[in-house]
Amino acid sequence: MSIAFFWFFVLLMSLGMPVVFALLAGPGLSLFVDGQSEYFAALLARLYGGIDSFPLLAVPFFILAGELMNSGGITLSIVRFAQSLVGHVRGGLAQVNILSSMLFAGISGSAVADASAIGKMLIPAMEQNGYRRSFAAAVTAAAAVIGPIIPPSGIMVLYGFVMNLSIGALFAAGIVPGILIGLGLMGVTRWLAKRHGLPVASAKATWRERGHALKGAWLALLMPVVLLGGMLSGIFTATEAAAVAASYALFVTLFVVKTLDFAEMRRVFVATALQSSVILLLVGAAVTLGWLATVSGMAEQIAVGLLKLSDDPLVLLFLVNMLLFVVGMFLDAGPAILILGPVLSPVFTGMGVDPVHFAMIMCVNLTVGLATPPMGLVLFVTASVSGERIGAIVKDIVPFLAVEIAVIFLITYFPALTLTVPRLFGLMQ
Repeated sequence: MSIAFFWFFVLLMSLGMPVVFALLAGPGLSLFVDGQSEYFAALLARLYGGIDSFPLLAVPFFILAGELMNSGGITLSIVRFAQSLVGHVRGGLAQVNILSSMLFAGISGSAVADASAIGKMLIPAMEQNGYRRSFAAAVTAAAAVIGPIIPPSGIMVLYGFVMNLSIGALFAAGIVPGILIGLGLMGVTRWLAKRHGLPVASAKATWRERGHALKGAWLALLMPVVLLGGMLSGIFTATEAAAVAASYALFVTLFVVKTLDFAEMRRVFVATALQSSVILLLVGAAVTLGWLATVSGMAEQIAVGLLKLSDDPLVLLFLVNMLLFVVGMFLDAGPAILILGPVLSPVFTGMGVDPVHFAMIMCVNLTVGLATPPMGLVLFVTASVSGERIGAIVKDIVPFLAVEIAVIFLITYFPALTLTVPRLFGLMQ
């Protein structure tokens, strides 16, 4: 079997065909041209088998939990709590934006949800407080990429399913990289605040005021604690954790804070169904492509090609980071992980790189790609929310991207940053 399917896929993508249809049409055209139509049945079976999976049920449940929390106004309580902690420092609203993203990441697991929910509240507030709109949008976009890194994370569920890795281990491995990115963004914001005299958002909150803000946000902040505690202690699996998250969000928004009614629930469930169907169809299509990459020998050819460049894993990790960064500029994180994971991961694990460590390299790198031009999805979201041109946002996001790239190389060359937490909880050897 030839690797023509890959070139058909690339051609169809370059012609503007949506990723999911290119993933399906590329292998189909390749089999037709190669005269191997007898494989069509196997292709369809792989497509169905790629979707029919218990671990993948975590995806719609996590999406539902994020939609419920977002639509129920829970984000506002998180922002108020963050402001009580850091709103008094210079550049305070920018710091609030970043800290809110770190806290919201433990609920939504989505960069787009983060950028949309927090951006709608804080970009106008930052502009009224004296920030340039493009800077406010840049901070929002840079901070939003933390969403899929700090658990729960939709893309890690996909990676774990496709590569047969423990989703709990991947979640645990993402904690330190997510915190490092958040602290790094807050550090560069502090530097920019001093250099450019960014405004102070509010007077320093008293401990009583902070306690009041925590009281309003504790229901939201409790959810990631329950999820991580349950998974890391082995009480429930990632899929069961997702169901717990959705049930918890439903109960809180309907019966505790009462910010959602049953009429609004219809919109939430429809939005969840649409997002889930797109992702699951994409997973099934990517599984078929990965299967063809295996049976055609494409993965072995790539491994041989990489080894011709160098036999030093450190050099190859640098090169693969460059590749992933470029791919992330043009392709969304989910499709890129589903397409490249089955091809690249076996190469590096064969060289002795821990599969969870390599998973973090891929996931963090491609997630940062969501905020990089020209096709970064988060850039488009923040541009839409702020009404600012993407070009203006890109100019202001450069120092934040530099921090995120530095973190990528830190976790690449210091595996303990990603592997220590899952090992402490016995999730891997």
